[in-house]
Amino acid sequence: MSLRVLAAGHLTTVQDRGRPGWASLGVPRAGALDAPAAGLANRLVGNPAGAAVLEVTLGGLAVRADRDCWVAVTGAEGPVTVDGRPRGHARPERLLAGALLEVGTPWRGVRSYVAVAGGIAVEPVLGSRSTDTLAWVGPPRVEAGVVLPVGDPAGPPAPLDTPRPGRPGPLRLHPGPRADWFAGDPLAAMCHAAYTVEEASNRVGLRLAGPPLERVRTGELASEGMVLGAVQVPPSGRPVVFLADHPVTGGYPVVAVVDPADLWICAQLRPGDEVRFSPARPAAGAAPTR
Repeated sequence: MSLRVLAAGHLTTVQDRGRPGWASLGVPRAGALDAPAAGLANRLVGNPAGAAVLEVTLGGLAVRADRDCWVAVTGAEGPVTVDGRPRGHARPERLLAGALLEVGTPWRGVRSYVAVAGGIAVEPVLGSRSTDTLAWVGPPRVEAGVVLPVGDPAGPPAPLDTPRPGRPGPLRLHPGPRADWFAGDPLAAMCHAAYTVEEASNRVGLRLAGPPLERVRTGELASEGMVLGAVQVPPSGRPVVFLADHPVTGGYPVVAVVDPADLWICAQLRPGDEVRFSPARPAAGAAPTR
């Protein structure tokens, strides 16, 4: 079975759970930015959690299946149609052979996830089918005219058992290793300020505009390992939250780390959206992963 892509919108990529564990060799982790939404889409069509899906940025995707299949669209909420007729969001839908599935521009959020029963079966690279947009490891970005292979269905669709996180709130912050490079208590300053998402944000990082953090150390920092969710502060003083395609090393100080459970929120923030932070309660034995 296969999906023929007729339109790919602003940016459509293949994503699964990513390829953690390769940072020592300079390979980013990649993977779905909104992992809960991708997992929900897979559950709805009966796929295992690690099956590859399509991550669609700001809609514009149109695909046609060559066989009957189950599909589900989750994540950013917007119009979903089959042959021009509205279909449901976050529920399994039957797509007949030759029918056209379209994911329109969302009215809330940024990234939608399209799962098809059997998963997108492009060739894995280093154990993952995820596309990394920093070094372009993995399959190329999805373009119009591409035919995507689909695997064999693993089970029936599952319209029940579809939990996902609650409504977005402040991003919870854990202390970073370089807070002493900034004046006062930088975490408290971030938690009392309001930031907005900048247009330059992407799968690499969420760039924020707002009150700059004042550095008290002016020397250069040797490049050191970066973790998912690290809040790096460049010379502008405005924070950048590292997301799934972040570089594995960096030379700007890391003031904090966003709690892993809140990273899905970053995937759905649009330019101009307000971002707030709050202190995270440390969890025993928990540590960020590369």
